[in-house]
Amino acid sequence: MEMILDSRTYWVETMCRIADPVLNALSEKRLKAAMPVKGDPSRIPYMHLEALGRLLAGMAPWLESGARSGAEGELRERYAAMARMAIDAGTDPDSPDYVNLTKGEQPLVDIAFLAQAILRAPTELWDRLDARVKKNVADAFYALRRVRPFYNNWLLFAATVEACLFRIGEQWDPMRIDYALKQHEHWYVGDGLYSDGEEFAWDYYNGFVIHPMLLEILETVGDRYGDWAARRETAIRRAKRYAAIQERLISPEGTFPPIGRSLAYRFGAFQPLCQMALRSELPEHLAPSQVRSALTAVIQRMAEARGFYDEQGWLNIGFCGEQPEIGELYISTGSLYLCSLVFLPLGLPAESPFWRDPDQEWTSRKAWSGLSFPIDKSL
Repeated sequence: MEMILDSRTYWVETMCRIADPVLNALSEKRLKAAMPVKGDPSRIPYMHLEALGRLLAGMAPWLESGARSGAEGELRERYAAMARMAIDAGTDPDSPDYVNLTKGEQPLVDIAFLAQAILRAPTELWDRLDARVKKNVADAFYALRRVRPFYNNWLLFAATVEACLFRIGEQWDPMRIDYALKQHEHWYVGDGLYSDGEEFAWDYYNGFVIHPMLLEILETVGDRYGDWAARRETAIRRAKRYAAIQERLISPEGTFPPIGRSLAYRFGAFQPLCQMALRSELPEHLAPSQVRSALTAVIQRMAEARGFYDEQGWLNIGFCGEQPEIGELYISTGSLYLCSLVFLPLGLPAESPFWRDPDQEWTSRKAWSGLSFPIDKSL
């Protein structure tokens, strides 16, 4: 692979290329007409809300932070406007792109990712909505209370929706949050890893869901109860450890192990590492530019693979390229946009060390090159 000379520009361009088919179609209220069906046709009712919530969850920090002038600033302003139009199109009962809120359990997952996006960009994705759209969004959140979450990471989806309802000044249910927090404490297995339910599985759900949602829930409503507030530092410590593990999983070639389910979410697996970078809370031995270099290698390896996009620019099912056979039954065109979670560090200013400092070798490159690298220590 060739080195990327301007990592931030490459990240922004890649993120926007991924986002374009979804936001262009939704902002014009033609997503249902335009989005191709990939995966099992039984997932059609869910894939439009999937695309909306998952894409914005990753883009939100970039939409929220930074200048509105200059090349990137003008681009940010345009995409933020499209994102608000997309939210309107998806939550307006009179829109042809009104998402499914009444069929099946899956919509709880993706309304939670939309809630997560609002928590990450409250100014751009909530405050700048007009009153009509705000009511439609709140109604959509309330509508998904009909779903009883499965006894696993899904508890955090219900809790994230309630945290967002609190943030936007609506009625919220502390019990749904309390239950999710207590169960995940029960499911902590050690060294920065949670079990996804009662049995541990070696997959990337600590990355896709668990660490990030736990942190955002606690930081939104954690001060409401003393025992919630007491969990915050522990949650941060565990997330930092998991971020350290994630950085070590990135090979010298910018690959990572294809372990567990939902591999079609691709580099979205690295959400905790990206979140710790965004928060400027990386483990002490990880330089921000080292993490940027590692993540850029992963993005480049996957996004430049033949078959990442189809001829119209939509994402294909696959891990590295088009590999439809690795898509589980629940994988659809819309669900693939969870890969956007890797772009969280774009919420950091361009002058931050993450973007400004020169490239650095990441841990596995040092280790496999005979260079000095730090001993790994369990939590």
